[in-house]
Amino acid sequence: MSAQRDAIIDRIRRNGAFDVVVVGGGINGIGVYRELALQGLRVLLVERNDFCSGCSAAPSRMIHGGLRYLENGEFDLVRESLRERDALLANAPHMVRPLPTTIPIRPLFSGLLNSAAGFFGVRSRPARRGALPIKIGLTLYDWTTRARRVLPRHRFRGARETLRLWPALSSDLRFSATYYDAWISYPERLGVELLLDTQRLAPESGALNYAEIARCGSAFVLTDSGTGEVLAVTARALVNATGAWLDESLPSLAEHRQPGERFVSGTKGSHLVIDNPNLYRELRGHMIFFEREDGRVCILFPYLGRVLAGSTDIRVEKADRTRCEPEERDYILEAVREVFPTVRLAAADVVFSYSGIRPLPRSDEAFTGRISRGHFVHRLHGAVPQFCMVGGKWTTFRAFAEQTADQVLTELGRKRTRGTIDLAIGGGIGFPADISDLEAELAASGVDGPRAAWLADAYGTRARDVLAFCRGREDDMPLTPGLAITAAEIAYLSQAEFVVELEDMLLRRTPLSIRGDGSMPIVERVAGIMAGVLGWSDERKAGEIATFVGDLAQYHGVSREMLNERAIDRSDTCA
Repeated sequence: MSAQRDAIIDRIRRNGAFDVVVVGGGINGIGVYRELALQGLRVLLVERNDFCSGCSAAPSRMIHGGLRYLENGEFDLVRESLRERDALLANAPHMVRPLPTTIPIRPLFSGLLNSAAGFFGVRSRPARRGALPIKIGLTLYDWTTRARRVLPRHRFRGARETLRLWPALSSDLRFSATYYDAWISYPERLGVELLLDTQRLAPESGALNYAEIARCGSAFVLTDSGTGEVLAVTARALVNATGAWLDESLPSLAEHRQPGERFVSGTKGSHLVIDNPNLYRELRGHMIFFEREDGRVCILFPYLGRVLAGSTDIRVEKADRTRCEPEERDYILEAVREVFPTVRLAAADVVFSYSGIRPLPRSDEAFTGRISRGHFVHRLHGAVPQFCMVGGKWTTFRAFAEQTADQVLTELGRKRTRGTIDLAIGGGIGFPADISDLEAELAASGVDGPRAAWLADAYGTRARDVLAFCRGREDDMPLTPGLAITAAEIAYLSQAEFVVELEDMLLRRTPLSIRGDGSMPIVERVAGIMAGVLGWSDERKAGEIATFVGDLAQYHGVSREMLNERAIDRSDTCA
């Protein structure tokens, strides 16, 4: 166990009285934890697994205004999303960056009546949108940000210019339109940075992963999953931010609940990470945003040197850990081939897949794409009132957290003392206008160019702290030739970023798995480093490796054989 975790648990042992307990350490829970702690309240955040390991680990990695929400008439949601997108571009520029997005268009008028019907609240399965409804939507999108524009306006092109720029696109298109949104490089890391900021700014509050909490009369019992230690906790209010698991969590947390009452209507979204250099080049740095005949919107864009493609949208009745099934993989690959028919693409190009459940508000909509991506707070009465966060998405986490926190503050008779709309996050604090300036600074301290670029990209200005820890250590050497991540860096993350299990490191603190860089030797090397820092026995280390390798195959489509093959491929490359 790390000293960081020891300190948090010891603080709870000494004083288990909190103003607010937040249950659920996804991005919404982390956001409301930060909001409340920064108002001077003593807040405890409890997550039963790792932070940002559920729904928050499986987004499309877009930070966007929600162009298609306009068709549902959700102007307030679009306006809020665009404001939050622009705030993240300013507050987390090391992770959230502009993303030019191009829509290939075939028909001219198709979808116009459908869009109008949706605008006026008449729901139906959408038809493929033509140039005219897309033009109207993009004009409204630009108009929404007219007073504070930070990204370029949209533009239209004819077929000739479009195919000149993207010659591999399907030749039957008639137009294309390009507009700007944003993407996030390391969403789970941003969640960790929010926690670290809160730890620094509000040290009396605390966030604990791998722990569970349940009501016990008018109080609560907290159980550390690692040691089994049980601690008594009290709170004046509780925020339920368990997302897709909200309905399942209520029996252990709520005092009163109507039988059969449900708040969440989840849908499953799966994504592929594809290592195909030709496809990567053909994107020309743009996201391609397109519709299939079934009305489902698909995306593909350059991501960490690979291509991210998705997504499915399948209704689920019960929240659970999920995976991209073979038929979903085939659906996404078929969609990519449809838009780039001349690019050779095979299932073997998929180096990683992931899937998650969108925690959407309960809905009877027949077509899942019509279910609102909005959010609201449902208050449950009791001696300890419970505020349930229903819905939400990555882009709007801060706004949703702010709205929830304001309701809690009103309940507790407290006033807001500071806002967060302009509060820089983690490595975004003091981030230069040009990332190359930070890279040059890091390189000047003695690291090579690729390492400096990696540190600036992954940590922003926090790279200085990482480098200060690593400098002079004998283990500050790459995990394997050709990788910028070093053993010393793994040691730093093990003790400084709430790491408990091997998968925390390999799935969420680093991009080793999602980029397809992980191999069996790397898995074993990282496990050995973590064992030294966290005090694991040989038995614990072997168990962590076995569990991770099994889960990687079960939930991410990466078998042990693939890990072994990558080790051979890397050896051949380095030789």
